[in-house]
Amino acid sequence: MLTNKFSKLFSEPKPLIGMIHIQALPGTPKHHLSITDIVKQAVSETRILTEAGVQAIMLENMHDVPYMNRIVGSEIIAAVTRVASEVRSATDLPLGLQILAGANQAALSVALAAEIEFIRAEGFVFGHLADEGLFQADAGELLRFRKNIGAEHIQIYTDIKKKHSSHALTADVSLQDTVEAAEFFLSDGVVITGTHTGKAVKKQDLTEVYTSAQSPVLVGSGVTPDGLSERWDMADAFIVGSYFKRDGDWRNDPDPQRLESLVQSRRRCLS
Repeated sequence: MLTNKFSKLFSEPKPLIGMIHIQALPGTPKHHLSITDIVKQAVSETRILTEAGVQAIMLENMHDVPYMNRIVGSEIIAAVTRVASEVRSATDLPLGLQILAGANQAALSVALAAEIEFIRAEGFVFGHLADEGLFQADAGELLRFRKNIGAEHIQIYTDIKKKHSSHALTADVSLQDTVEAAEFFLSDGVVITGTHTGKAVKKQDLTEVYTSAQSPVLVGSGVTPDGLSERWDMADAFIVGSYFKRDGDWRNDPDPQRLESLVQSRRRCLS
C-alpha cells in the first residue's frame, strides 16, 4: 500500500532503484583503491544509471566483506559520507543507502549529512542469525536515534526475514506476521527478498505480503526483465543490484545492454 511519504519521494510509479556497490573501503580486506578513485567509480555509475532511466539509486558497501555486525568503524562512516556526498551532487534522483551489516544508525547519520532520502535497514524486528552473527532487533533504538538527530524526514525501509540469514528462531512467525510487526513498529516500507543476493522472491510470498501490507512493498533481490513483469502487480518498487551488471554479477561494472533491457521491461509494464 502506497503512503503519502512514499509517493512524494518517488514521483513515478513502481520505481526501479539501481544499486551502486561502493568499492571496498579503507581498512577492509579487499580495499585497494584510493578514496578518490572509489568516489570516481561511484559517481560514474551514478551517471550511467541516471541517464539509463532508473527512478532512484541506492548505495551499499557490499565489497566490504566480511561484514561487521552493526558497528562498522569511523573510517567506514567517513568514507561512505564522502562517497554519498559526491553521488548526491551527481544526480537529482532519490538516493538511498545501506551500510552492511545492519549498521542502521551509521546509515542514518550519513544520510542526514549527505542529504539522502532513505535507508535500507536489516534486523529491524525479530532477532535472526546472519553470516555476521546474531542480530538483535533494533527498531526502538533506531527510531529514537532518528528522532534525536532530527532525521525524521529520512525514510527507513526494512528487510523482512532477510536474505543470507537463518530465521529458525522465528520459524513460528510467518512472513506476513513479520511484516505486520515491522509496520506496528513504524517501518516506512518493507523489503522482501529471496534467500541470497540475486535470488528471486517467491511469487506466492510476495503476493501474500502485498495483499495484506499496509505499507509500501519493495522487492529486494533477483529482479530481471522477465521477473519484473511477473511481479509487477505484487510490489511498489524494485531494487536491482545484480542483473544490470556484466554477466549478472554484482561485482562487475554496469552493462548498458542489460540496463536498457531492464528499463524497457518497466516501460512495457507501465503501458
